[in-house]
Amino acid sequence: MSYARPQTLTEAIRLLAGSQIRLLAGGTDLYPATQSAALSGPILDLADIAELNGITPWNGGLRIGATTSWSTIAEAPLPPALRALQQAALQVGGRQIQNAGTIGGNLCNASPAADGVPPLLVLDARVELAGPLGRRDLPLAAFLTGPRRTARAPDEIVTAIFIPEQSLAGHSSFLKLGARAYLVISIAMVAARLTLAADGRIARAALAVGACGPVATRLAALEPALTGLTPAQAAQSITPETLSPPLAPIDDIRATAAYRLESAAELLRRALLDCAP
Repeated sequence: MSYARPQTLTEAIRLLAGSQIRLLAGGTDLYPATQSAALSGPILDLADIAELNGITPWNGGLRIGATTSWSTIAEAPLPPALRALQQAALQVGGRQIQNAGTIGGNLCNASPAADGVPPLLVLDARVELAGPLGRRDLPLAAFLTGPRRTARAPDEIVTAIFIPEQSLAGHSSFLKLGARAYLVISIAMVAARLTLAADGRIARAALAVGACGPVATRLAALEPALTGLTPAQAAQSITPETLSPPLAPIDDIRATAAYRLESAAELLRRALLDCAP
């Protein structure tokens, strides 16, 4: 096995071009998926590229480098709109996983139950990629194309996640349900972000559900119906029937489709109430 640990993004893109090299960030998904005693094939380790790490201001919003760890996100002084992302960060495995695992790796793994995706969807997050032809960015929903599939080209590296300025408003909440509290694949997970008017009624709502379909889903068709309601009234309006058109849960070893819909509805009701300051 060959191994490279470049210091710059330019060097990493050069090494990646035209090769079958595998990208390594925190390794918390890559190592468990390895059946042998060592990783196979050439490895490109992104850990030393300073440009890919950290949380910085960006066009009035925020830029989160792709190799930023979950523990860094959880402990950062972020606005209440990103509380859901910080809550999710604290539920990505145990402390050791949170110290090593990265937000970019979580997205590139593209699990339907990836904890980071619903909180980022309600933040209208965009994903930046860099390759030999330069940089491009696209909405997170367009980046995730299916279970374990993304829009990343083989010669591209995910460099950052952008949170636009308007998404820093409001309060957010993340909740998930599994067979136990930690170290488990979720049955359902939700994120909600509410911006409230002066009278306490909802001026804008953003809702997302994960682990209930091939990819996590933003409930864009449902969100306008919550405008003008109090968080309590909005919570009462959420039922499995309101969620079934946009979601496509399946029966599997963890839960039935019907149970997932009921769980997602209950989690959303609780998340909406939790968004009230």
